[in-house]
Amino acid sequence: MDRKPVELTRKAAVALIVLFGIVSLFADMNYEGGRSVVGQYLKLLGTSAFALGLSAGLGEFVGYALRLVSGSIADRTRKYWTLIILGYVVQLCSLPMLAFVRGWELAVVFLFLERVGKAIRKPAHDAVVSFAAKQTGSGFGFGLHEAMDQIGAFLGPALFSALLFLGPDAKTLAGYRTGLLLLFIPAALAVGFTVYNRFLFPHPERFELKKSAVEVGTSGYSRSYWIIVLAAGLLAMGITDFPLIGLHLKRGAGFPEEAIPLLYAGAMAVDAAAALVFGRWYDKAGLKVLAVLFAAELFTAPLVFLGGPAAILVGMALWGISVGTQESILKAAIGDRVPEDRRARAFGLFNTLFGLAWFAGSAVIGLLYDRFGAVPLVAFSVAVQGAALVVFLGLVRGPGREARPKTE
Repeated sequence: MDRKPVELTRKAAVALIVLFGIVSLFADMNYEGGRSVVGQYLKLLGTSAFALGLSAGLGEFVGYALRLVSGSIADRTRKYWTLIILGYVVQLCSLPMLAFVRGWELAVVFLFLERVGKAIRKPAHDAVVSFAAKQTGSGFGFGLHEAMDQIGAFLGPALFSALLFLGPDAKTLAGYRTGLLLLFIPAALAVGFTVYNRFLFPHPERFELKKSAVEVGTSGYSRSYWIIVLAAGLLAMGITDFPLIGLHLKRGAGFPEEAIPLLYAGAMAVDAAAALVFGRWYDKAGLKVLAVLFAAELFTAPLVFLGGPAAILVGMALWGISVGTQESILKAAIGDRVPEDRRARAFGLFNTLFGLAWFAGSAVIGLLYDRFGAVPLVAFSVAVQGAALVVFLGLVRGPGREARPKTE
């Protein structure tokens, strides 16, 4: 039986978001720590850049495509916590299982499972945060959650990097496998705090006491929602996954192998700061703040793939800003444009289309890098992300450019 609900105040909403932040801290220690070394680890297992790019992109697509299904289930059943807990169990056990594989083909299966687990929980998770964020300001709510999330995203890769520097089996398969096994510890903590959060807030949708009046368009979603989806899809096509970045750096870009996870950790630290700053800015200035996301991504690939060590540092900082704004104000913008009873499905639909674009782009990027090197990769990335910026600016400057919801 559910306990008596906590009073639905702004303070309680902040508490739910903070508890989710703690969950995400441990979860990110698990999967960001693991993902920070996937490129290098699969390289040791014998994979190619094309196979890595294709498998990463396909994994992202499968994970994103399933979110439409899980989002629809969440909206229909209101079983948000069931989906969140199940998803975390599947996701957080997958990367540690890489320690037991002996070939890259089986490793790809666990990479898929990690994305499937995230797909199961993500729309319900984002919907729950959006409910609470209506009490705090959408940008601040998602920004606070993302900032706490990224503490774990910093610690996981940083600790993995320290293990590779200091461990007795540094830079060997045994060293990587030891680190992957240790990821079971934050996995258990994340699931435990999720269950506790569910106990405190069994009906998070009740935070959103006032319904939003939004512009309704095709398929029940607003015009601005669909333009955001299109612009974000073009953006996704040009994003370079960190496993491919890690493989590029491992091939010889002036960085020692042990420092690659630390470079990722630094980008996650930038992500955390960007989420807070831009989340607050979004609550004050509205949709136009998203232009920073599209502009930052334009310069990421050129700096990372064509520059020296200093340029790579700047490029990874921009990569961190891009990730931080994707995970905070992009979600806030979607949550502000969709009614509460359709929000999990809207997040799932957005993520499905985003993942399809990511898959297509990752496959092209991996193939270009394998066959022709970094320059064609960069040209493709800049072209599609430039188109994303143009589409988004059309929304900001066009009719209804600040179509933010108004409460009744």
